[in-house]
Amino acid sequence: MANSSIFLFYFIILLSPLIFSSPSSCQMLLLPLTHSLSKTQFTSTHHLLKSTTARSAARFRHHQQHQQVSLPLSPGSDYTLSFTLGGSSSVSLYLDTGSDLVWLPCHPFECILCESKPEKPDPLNISSTASSVSCQSPACSSAHSSVPTSDLCAVSKCPLDYIETSDCQSFSCPPFYYAYGDGSLVAKLYRDSLSIPVSLNRSLVLKNFTFGCAHTTLAEPVGVAGFGRGLLSLPAQLSTLSPHLGNRFSYCLVSHSFDSDRVRLPSPLILGRYEDKEKRVKTDEAEFVYTDMLDNPKHPYFYSVGLEGISVGKKNIPAPGFLKRVDWKGNGGMVVDSGTTFTMLPASLYNSVMDEFDRRVGRVHERANQIEDKTGLSPCYYFDNKVVNVPVLKLHFVGNGSSVVLPRKNYFHEFTDGGDGSSAKDKQRKVGCVMLMNGGDDKELSSGPGATLGNYQQQGFEVVYDLEKGRVGFARRECASLWESLNKN
Repeated sequence: MANSSIFLFYFIILLSPLIFSSPSSCQMLLLPLTHSLSKTQFTSTHHLLKSTTARSAARFRHHQQHQQVSLPLSPGSDYTLSFTLGGSSSVSLYLDTGSDLVWLPCHPFECILCESKPEKPDPLNISSTASSVSCQSPACSSAHSSVPTSDLCAVSKCPLDYIETSDCQSFSCPPFYYAYGDGSLVAKLYRDSLSIPVSLNRSLVLKNFTFGCAHTTLAEPVGVAGFGRGLLSLPAQLSTLSPHLGNRFSYCLVSHSFDSDRVRLPSPLILGRYEDKEKRVKTDEAEFVYTDMLDNPKHPYFYSVGLEGISVGKKNIPAPGFLKRVDWKGNGGMVVDSGTTFTMLPASLYNSVMDEFDRRVGRVHERANQIEDKTGLSPCYYFDNKVVNVPVLKLHFVGNGSSVVLPRKNYFHEFTDGGDGSSAKDKQRKVGCVMLMNGGDDKELSSGPGATLGNYQQQGFEVVYDLEKGRVGFARRECASLWESLNKN
């Protein structure tokens, strides 16, 4: 996480009395994501964008360096989920589709190098109803990156004869280390009841919910709710109680363009299924475009998909072969990620796409080289009073007809540069920058995902993760209207 978050997205949940809702009575959970913009930690638009590009790059490059669930969070993309755990008050955690662990800071709590972090929530007091997870539990092995339970029980000082007879239930899972791009933590696994509201007077209660409790972290003051593919993720645990809720979730991010005034209604997070024809919110809604999830043996928690290529206008630029598949070592593919702001592409594809983009736009508009240096984005152009005609970008995923046309505002950010009075010669100029990034040389991307689809490019789409059918879907939506319609119905 960065020293300051550009956006904080909150699931604002008014929790009702804890009345159990049976799985058969709840087909869908709708949770609101509300977000507020804070520019107080940034001196300019350049500073804001530079921080965001730096964090997006750090998150992507960290994929190639670690086999463990170890992903940083990016400023501008921090979504927070609030719920009640045990008998405690509401807790808020970052939502992350790139990891499969739910953890939170627990009292007594120390965060090293967190002095400059604006988000410092109160740590959780462990409830009297919470219990330690056994070293024999599959959850313990999962938290320790699939270390055999016999080894973990030995660390927990379970006697050898007990280990041989699998009789170590009373011995707790040992603490585990967990690393992010710019921070880390040591946590211990617990179980307690987690409650999620179903209606004004009912809540869905997940008993024996497994979570990590961290007493010490490095630069990580806020916990994470992992939504990735894995045993410990929130959807996976929800599916044990109610498969139709845990096997499918989607979100629809209201377009913000780094301006909080653009966002007046929440962005919906939908757990479960609502797309049946007779239950469709609108009959004229765009259908989902699906592409298959790719299994990743090295990073099993990722939602990886295959990318065939990118079209710039009518010119189709093929993607390198490693983006179309994931090999047996876990390398390749594109990760669909809620925690990375901007899409990261391998250098060969990025350069080809930007060369074609520049060929069309650069011949009409002056290149803004100084803006590129200040923001970390490229290419950027001055367009002053001219109308900028930018080519349409289309992503072609593996699968018949699995193509997604990006709205212009999802990949071309326009803002005003200068005019802040810092210089007598200072004048305002209109600038536009492409919001895709160079992830590095293709050969350097040989140990992990080859590309990442960032959340900025996902705005204005309902993105569905269909775990039952093993696919990811995209459909253009008016996300604020979708929230209104689903909330009304």
